[in-house]
Amino acid sequence: MKIRHLLAVIVAVAAIGPGIVVAVARYAPAAAQASDEVQLPYWASISVDRARMRKGPSMDVPVLWEYRRKDLPVKVIARHDLWRKVEDPDGAQGWMAARLLSRTRTAIVTGEIRPMRESPTPGAAVAYRAEPGVVGRITDCKDGWCRFDVRGRKGWIETGHIWGD
Repeated sequence: MKIRHLLAVIVAVAAIGPGIVVAVARYAPAAAQASDEVQLPYWASISVDRARMRKGPSMDVPVLWEYRRKDLPVKVIARHDLWRKVEDPDGAQGWMAARLLSRTRTAIVTGEIRPMRESPTPGAAVAYRAEPGVVGRITDCKDGWCRFDVRGRKGWIETGHIWGD
C-alpha cells in the first residue's frame, strides 16, 4: 500500500474514532488494488449492489452509468490513485472508485444460450445451459475453457462464449 493511502486511513481513524475499525478492514481490499505491481489490463468485478462509472477519476465529475449488478465483470485498463478506469462488457469506459471493485473473477455469457459441460471438452455431457447475460464466477481456466459457477451450478464453458476470461 502506498504511503499516501496509509495516511488517509490514519487520518480517518483519528478523525472518526474507534468505530472506524470495521471500515478500515473493509477498506483494505480496495487499497490492495492500488498496488502498482498488478499488470494492466486485469479483470475485476463490481463488488457492490450499486456502482457508478464516472467520466473522470473524481467524485466531482458527471456519472456516465450506474450499475446495479454485483459481480458484473469489468476490465481494468488504467489507474489513478484510488480510481480505476474500467471497460464494461458492452465496451463502455469510465472511472470507478477502487473500493467498488473486487479481484474476484467473474464472466458474462455472450451470444446465445451456451452449454456448460461436465468436463472441458466439446463432446462432454451438458450439465447446464446458460443464457446470454448470465454472470458467474470463473476459476481454473485452461486450454480455451473456464470452470463457470452460476449460484452453485457448475460446469465448463468455452472462453469464446464468455466475456471476462
